[in-house]
Amino acid sequence: MSTSIQLRQVVKSFGAIDVIRGIDLDIEPGQFTVFVGPSGCGKSTLLRMIAGLETISSGDLLIGGQRMNDVAASRRGIAMVFQSYALYPHMTVYKNLAFGLETARLKRDEIDRRVRQAAETLRITDYLQRRPRALSGGQRQRVAIGRSIVRDPNIFLFDEPLSNLDAELRVQMRVEISKLHERLGNTMIYVTHDQVEAMTMADRIVVLRGGQVMQVGSPLDLYNRPANQFVAGFIGSPKMNFIAASRRDADLVDVANQPVRLSPDQLGTAASGVPIAFGVRPEHVVIGGDAGQPLGEARVDLVEQLGGSTSIYATMPDGTNLTLVAPGQLAIRNGEIIPLRIDPANCHLFGPDGEALRN
Repeated sequence: MSTSIQLRQVVKSFGAIDVIRGIDLDIEPGQFTVFVGPSGCGKSTLLRMIAGLETISSGDLLIGGQRMNDVAASRRGIAMVFQSYALYPHMTVYKNLAFGLETARLKRDEIDRRVRQAAETLRITDYLQRRPRALSGGQRQRVAIGRSIVRDPNIFLFDEPLSNLDAELRVQMRVEISKLHERLGNTMIYVTHDQVEAMTMADRIVVLRGGQVMQVGSPLDLYNRPANQFVAGFIGSPKMNFIAASRRDADLVDVANQPVRLSPDQLGTAASGVPIAFGVRPEHVVIGGDAGQPLGEARVDLVEQLGGSTSIYATMPDGTNLTLVAPGQLAIRNGEIIPLRIDPANCHLFGPDGEALRN
C-alpha cells in the first residue's frame, strides 16, 4: 500500500533563521522521489519534518489527504532508514528485525511471518541467526531496511543510507533499493547529496538550494531542460561547462569571442550585449570533424583514459576551463591544441539572474 504526500507552504525556522522557506510539493502514491542538493540545503530537515521528527513552523503537511502537522511520528504510517545502521549488536538479525514488532505486541506467528518475508525480499534469510558484527556493510544496511519493511509502512524515508558504504557497495545497494521499490510499490523519499544516485534511482527529483525548491521533474527533464544555472551545474556528471557569452543580434551569440548561431527559441528574450552564460555538457563538445558549429580551440591540460571513454580537461584562450567526455579511446596528449565543435541544439543559455533563457 502507498499514499500521497503534499507540502503546502511549509516553513521550518530555528530562531530567526529559516532553513525551509515556503515549500510546495506533491508526491504521488507509489512514487520514488529523491531530494538532492548540496550540504546545508535543507533536504534532511525536510525529510525529518515529513517523518514527524521535526516540528513544522508554518504551513501544512498532508499524508493521504489528512493534515499531519500535529500527528505523532508513530501514527503517520512511515518507516525511516538512517545513514547509521543503528542495529542492536547483542541481538541476532532475526531479533533486530522482530524487536519493533514485539514492542508493538504483535502475535508471535505474525512477527515470524513478517520477519521471514522481509528477509526473503532482501536476500538475508541465511543471516538471520548472525549478529551484526558478522555482517558486511551492505548486509547490515539490508537489515536496517528490513526493520522498516516488517512494519508494513505506507511510506519509506531514506536519509543518505549509502554514505557509509564503499563505491562498489553503493552501486550494488542502489540497484537493490530500486528493485525493492519495484517489488513493494510503496511511496519512497530518498535524500542524497549525490546526483548520480538521484539520476539513477528517482521517478522524480526535487533539487533544493538554501531551503527552496529549484526544480522538480524526472531525471531526464532536469538533465535536458534545467530551469536555471544551478540545476544545470548540479545535475550531470561531469558537470555542465559554462562559458561567458553575449547576444550579438537576432540569432548570433558571441561565445568566448566565437560566433555561434542559435534558434530564437533558445535565445528567448536575451537583450543584445547583455552578459549571459552559455552552457554545454562535456559529452556534447566534439573534437574536430565537420558536424555542428565551431567553438574555437582549447589547450589540453589533462587526459584521463577510462577505457570505454576519454575525459579531457582543457583551457580556452580566454582562460575558461572545459571538461570534455568522448566515447572510446582518443590519442590526445597534454599540451595539444584541439578544435572544438558543438551542436547548437544541445546548448543552453542562462540570463544574468541564472534563469534559463528560452521561449
